[in-house]
This record gives sequence, structure tokens and C-alpha cells, in this order.
Amino acid sequence: MTHARHDIPSRLDRLPWTSWHWGVVVALGITWVLDGLEVTIVGAVGPMLERSDTLAMTAADVGDAGMTYLAGAIVGALVLGELTDRLGRKRLFLWTLLFYVAATVATAFSWSVASFLLFRALTGFAIGGEYAAINSAIDELIPARHRGAADLAINGSYWLGTAGGALSSAILLDPRVVSPSLGWRLAFGLGALTSLAVLLVRRRVPESPRWLLQRGRAREADAIVREVERGAGVRASDHPSGGRGEGEAGEVRGFVAVAQLMVTRYRRRAALCLVLMATQAFFYNAIFFTYALVLTRFYAVEPRGVGKMLLPFAIGNFLGPLVLGRLFDTWGRRKLITFTYAASGLLLAGTGVLFVRGALTPATQTLCWSVTFFFGSAAASSAYLSASELFPLDVRGKAIALFYAAGTALGGLAAPALFGRLVQTGERPAVFHGYLLGAALMLVGAATAHVLAEDAEGKSLEELSLE
Repeated sequence: MTHARHDIPSRLDRLPWTSWHWGVVVALGITWVLDGLEVTIVGAVGPMLERSDTLAMTAADVGDAGMTYLAGAIVGALVLGELTDRLGRKRLFLWTLLFYVAATVATAFSWSVASFLLFRALTGFAIGGEYAAINSAIDELIPARHRGAADLAINGSYWLGTAGGALSSAILLDPRVVSPSLGWRLAFGLGALTSLAVLLVRRRVPESPRWLLQRGRAREADAIVREVERGAGVRASDHPSGGRGEGEAGEVRGFVAVAQLMVTRYRRRAALCLVLMATQAFFYNAIFFTYALVLTRFYAVEPRGVGKMLLPFAIGNFLGPLVLGRLFDTWGRRKLITFTYAASGLLLAGTGVLFVRGALTPATQTLCWSVTFFFGSAAASSAYLSASELFPLDVRGKAIALFYAAGTALGGLAAPALFGRLVQTGERPAVFHGYLLGAALMLVGAATAHVLAEDAEGKSLEELSLE
């Protein structure tokens, strides 16, 4: 099986795009659909949870709910990122989905602010663990020439969840349809029902052949690739054998060793990923976790109307990675990462100026956000792409977890709580200053990408890991 050990990565990269790849995209992309659904529902139900007949939360409590969710995601990414490198991609993306179901159901039965925050943290723990396992599996299964577009499209599917959350909340938060005390609980039950259905699909996704090789399980890896090749009408002999791949068995390092590796051999790539993750985390979490609060507090939008206004915002966010994703593989990573970060930062600053001057209506505010995050969504997705493709297989899961955790802790953890308090002041200038901070951070991300981003388009994971 020496031949299999060496040529499996090249065989995976040379495969034509098939229905099997679509199955992988759908089964694994549900992670971001669920994340988008969760975050949207919390944002949409936030004003409803302030009612005395629900949980009687304050605007600050709603912001804290976003913060605890992100804190749970950070811990989950670190704990489960370690396990995805040790136990495999498939085990983790099955286990984390089951944990997510349990935590979301528990959220629906929250009886106090404290219990709600606890269950949000547990839900975030599951989603954080998914990030490492899913991003690793995606990059290791998708051909190199499609990796950028596929990664961005999958990460952008977050906004399909947002659209689903917007539509469902518009119905479930309408007191004419469901009582307020019950509607918000049913909204959280949707994620659990969706994930149970997806679990059946996800079971059909195989373990990463590259990970199997790294663990010395070459026969299993070869069997998986041969099955995909048969479905695509490709013979293994059609592919020339390659040199040493990252499939060779290697040491599985702990987080301390990985962190040391990042500040020595991969310090440029590490700096790039940390800045990209941190700046997009603040940009996104600051705006999105308090989206509903801005509409209800400054534009007097009824809570049941927030869901409808989230829908165009979600569409813009989904279309950004879908439309721009292919350009990351053709025009190049450096150009597109720099452009999307800069465009989203400048557009947010412009939106803030119009907001503080009172020049916007609920509809035009939503339109401005939609255009801004058309580019911002592609930018955020490119941060995950960079973190997952620039590091070797034996540390890939932990690298994704490390940069997600560090980036979210630095840039995103305090953002919902900060903006919740800015909104609670009821002062437009206070919120405007927050928008300017988010815009400035995205411009920092653009400058960093211009200097440090790798021209990784079209290159195999093995080639990138040896550079």
C-alpha cells in the first residue's frame, strides 16, 4: 500500500466535482446553518425576552447572552479541536451535533436569566467544537482548485440559517399566532429538529482519507478514495503518484506545542490568521447580536417585524461568499481578502454616519447593512479559509480552534455586551462610535492581509504545508 500512502492526496485533488462533493458540502455546511439559526433567533427574540411574561431580561442581558454563547464556543473549540486531531474528523462532527441538540432543547426550557445564559454557553460549546472538525474535513475532502469557493460557500451557509431564523421568528414571535410565553421556546426547538434530520445525512460522510493516512490507516483511506473515484468514473491509475504528502504518519502535538510552532515556523501565517479572525469577530458580533435591539430601540420596529427585516440582511450575507467565492480561486487570496475587508470596513463607517445623522429609515438601515455585509460575509469566511488551509494536517484542527478561540476572545467576546450597553443608552452617537471602531478594525484586517496573506489559490494542502 505504499502507492496509496503517497498518491491519495493528489487523487483527491484531481477528482472532478461530483454529486459526492455536493453531499459533503450539504452535510457539513449545516454547521453554519445551525449557528446562523441560533444567533438569529437570540437576536430576534431578544426584545421578546425583555417582557415580564417571559424571562424579563434587559438589553444588557441580551448582549450578555451573546457573550456567553461565544465564551462557550471558545471553550468548545479548544477542547474539541484537540480531539478532532486525535480521534478523527467524523467522530467529532457527529458527537458535537448530538451535544448541540441537547443544549438547544435545554435552552427552550430555560426558567430564568441564569439558566438561559448557561444553556446558551453549552450550545456555543457544541458549535465551537464543530468549527475545528468541519473546517478540517472540508479542506481535506475538497479538490484544491475548488477549495476557496467551497469554503466560502459553506461558511456563507450560516446565512441560510439566519434566513430560516428570520422567517420562523416572524411567525413564532407574532402574538396573533403563538403566545409570547411559548413562541420563543418553540423558536429554539427548530434548531434541534433540523439537526436531528441532518445527523442522518452526515453519517454518510466518510472520515478524512488524509487524516487516516496520518494515523497509519492507509488501507481505509485508499478504500474511501477508490469508492469516490468509482462514482466519478475515474480510475486510480489515471493519477500520477506524488511525493511525500502530509498523509505520512506524524506526531500529534498538544496545544502548547502547536502554539510554539505558531510563534516560530508559522509566525507570519499565525499573525495573519489571528488578525483576520479577531477583526471580523468584532465586526460581526457587535452588529449582529444587537441587530434587533437597534431596530426596536431607534426605529420603533415591533419585535414581530424584526424577523422580516433580517431576511434581506441574511440574503446579502449569503450571496457575498457565493458570488465572490470563485474569485478567491482565480484572482487570488491576497487580493480578495484585502478587498473584502476594506470594502466592508468603509461601508460600515458610511452606514454609521447616516445612522448618527438620522438619515435612515428601518428599510434603508437594513439595505445599508445588507450591502456592507455582502462583502463582510466573504471577508469573515476567508478568515476561516486561511486558518484551515495554511497549516499541516497533524495540527490543522487545533490551529483552527486556536485562532477561532483567540480571535473571538480578542475581538468578538466583548462585542455583544459592549454594543448591548451602547444601545441601552438610547444615544445614537454612542452606537456610532461603536460602528467606527468596527470599521477601523476591518481596515486593520485589510492592511494585514495585503502584507501577509498567502497566494494559496490552486495549491494542494501538502504543498502549502511544506512551504
